[in-house]
Amino acid sequence: MPAASTTLRTLAVSVIALLTVTGCQALDDAGRAMGRSDIVNDLAARMDRALELTYSAEYQIPGGRSVSFVQSQDPARSSYTWPGGKLTVTDEATTRCDTDGDRTVCTVEEPPAPNSKPSVVVFAEAELQGLVTPPLVMGRLTAAALDPDAVITERSSTVVGYHATCVDVRQNGESFTACVTGEGTLGSFTGQLDGQPVELALSRYRDQVDGGAFDLPAGADVVDRRAEGS
Repeated sequence: MPAASTTLRTLAVSVIALLTVTGCQALDDAGRAMGRSDIVNDLAARMDRALELTYSAEYQIPGGRSVSFVQSQDPARSSYTWPGGKLTVTDEATTRCDTDGDRTVCTVEEPPAPNSKPSVVVFAEAELQGLVTPPLVMGRLTAAALDPDAVITERSSTVVGYHATCVDVRQNGESFTACVTGEGTLGSFTGQLDGQPVELALSRYRDQVDGGAFDLPAGADVVDRRAEGS
């Protein structure tokens, strides 16, 4: 088997194994033989380190709307808020809030399994809402790195005052652009998701989290289902 094919297979196995752990782990050193894999490796390593940080990030999405993600450590907690909904994961509960008109209903369930990273659980739910997340972007970049016909171009940029590395990808007749800050935060993404154009851009970043970031929305009706499972 040609050396390049061996490298691709080794890289693919490493990516699958590592992404299963956190959703955006760094690629294995076997990918060093491919220049463009170095780019993806660097971005994956940044995003992976960001899972251990405390920070809050706000993003602009089409239609003048916004979403926000907050994460803190010790104890590990994460929350993602989007138009019409919010998911918060702590070591005590997983809480999903849905807003319909003037009414917000929050359903409280058991927390995720021990040793699960709250941010990964939150990102998974956000993706179900059609939102762009770091693991989703890493999946797209990984697929491009493993595709010999894909073209990946790297460039430096600045996002809300923070240095960022951006990659422009052309693959299978489509293209997308993703930027990741030096801190490991997803800075922006422009492309398609399930055939639909999507766009997300970081508008504010802070290395701290407001005290009420994980609280329930004011006036929300609460349905606690934790007792049902006991």
